[in-house]
Amino acid sequence: MRPMQPFSPSMFAVAVPGVGELAVAAVAAAVAVVLLPRGRRRLASGSAALLTLGGVAAAAAAAAPEWRDAALALARLCGVASVLQSLVVVAAVPVWERFAVPMPRIFLDVLRWLALAAAVVAGLWEAGIDAGELLAGSALVTAVIGFALKDTLGNVFAGLAIHAEHPFEIGDWIQYDPNPAHVGRVVEINWRATKVLTLDEAHVIIPNGQLAQASIRNFTKPDPWSRRSLFVVTPYDVPPQRVQALILDAIRGSFGVLERPAPSVVTNAFTERGVEHWVRLFTTEFDKRDRVDGMARDRIWYAFARHGIEIPVATQAIRLTQLPAPAAEPPDAALRRRAECLASIGLLSPLDAALVRRLAAENVDRVYAAGEQVVRQGEPGAAMFVVMDGRVEVSAAAVDAPVHVATLEAGDYFGEMSLMTGAPRVATVTAVVETRLLEVGKESFGRVLAERPDLVERLGKALRERLVTRSQALAGAERTVPNDQDILRKIRDFFAI
Repeated sequence: MRPMQPFSPSMFAVAVPGVGELAVAAVAAAVAVVLLPRGRRRLASGSAALLTLGGVAAAAAAAAPEWRDAALALARLCGVASVLQSLVVVAAVPVWERFAVPMPRIFLDVLRWLALAAAVVAGLWEAGIDAGELLAGSALVTAVIGFALKDTLGNVFAGLAIHAEHPFEIGDWIQYDPNPAHVGRVVEINWRATKVLTLDEAHVIIPNGQLAQASIRNFTKPDPWSRRSLFVVTPYDVPPQRVQALILDAIRGSFGVLERPAPSVVTNAFTERGVEHWVRLFTTEFDKRDRVDGMARDRIWYAFARHGIEIPVATQAIRLTQLPAPAAEPPDAALRRRAECLASIGLLSPLDAALVRRLAAENVDRVYAAGEQVVRQGEPGAAMFVVMDGRVEVSAAAVDAPVHVATLEAGDYFGEMSLMTGAPRVATVTAVVETRLLEVGKESFGRVLAERPDLVERLGKALRERLVTRSQALAGAERTVPNDQDILRKIRDFFAI
């Protein structure tokens, strides 16, 4: 019996010159496609491309005998490389991702290049060429290639370090150099560079080697929120703590401003313009940070305007020649406008024209920004509001979600129960657009009732009718409607009549 000779790659090449490798490669590619998840089967495209190239080389060997040896060598090389590529993909995706997170693309690319290099070395060895001797004999060529690829290799290793250390991931917002304006969202990390998308919708491609040496700020990790800073200057004659309370109340509920972590305000500096306040707020809407900052500044401006706080400007001695500014509304016209607005309210119909004009003179109108809450459900109150211009929305808390109660426009009013009895607000009122409201406070209304106590019963009756018509709209926000005696007692107790 003849002894079995040991198997060698040359025997395989003689038995199946090129075609065998391609057949094995075809089977391996088919197995890879079957085992890969449906959404990641495109990863087998490299194996398919090598398989196609090997098929073309085998066909060329048959059509051109003079190129037969070179074509079959290429076909064998493509077949081996395709098999190795399929093995890498199968091991890297279904097996790797069963125990860990999805393999980064750069790792997969490096493994593919290594598989291709292994196939080339195997092909050289099959042809009787020692790859080590070939590289050693071309020391000068190797040095030149290494020097030329210095930056590229540095970017590759930097990319591997980025994936290993995870300083940022796809979808994170980062600042990629010392310039605070250079901020973008990471959209791709490949073997050479990282691509970020800025707010200007511009793609910035940064070499991984540059990122590895930079101090990167990640605005998305470890927590999903980031802090924004605003600076506001107020006059020296306004107490800082009053300003800070106004700012915190103004930005509450503003777009993108989180309640937790809570915003804060500190006195930052004393400047030539006035007291500088540092507003710190947190948001998860980092991609809309300009809108978050802008709407918070809007809220602060409207709050200051309502409380008579002017934002100071830098004073300079400048002489200008300009057209006169439009004349402001005369005081008498403003007073007449407010009096007409109050006279149109049915609740105040028991008041004569003199008392209505007195209320108009002692109260002021205030402007609220779109989306700003005028009153909040459950909070104490002692004022009524009349809509002069604009539109507000009334909503009440329910079990599942806030219930829309009504939309009020010019001529409508709200808060009368709090004005007359001091009861907490039963609904939340939010400005839909920029809205001007006439606020009637307890002090001026109390002086009217002190002079005319006989109006209590007439106002109590009108208030009772108002509550009856509103009780169903509030969808259970009030359990019962007080009777006339209860209302009268509350009014007298509230104003100490």
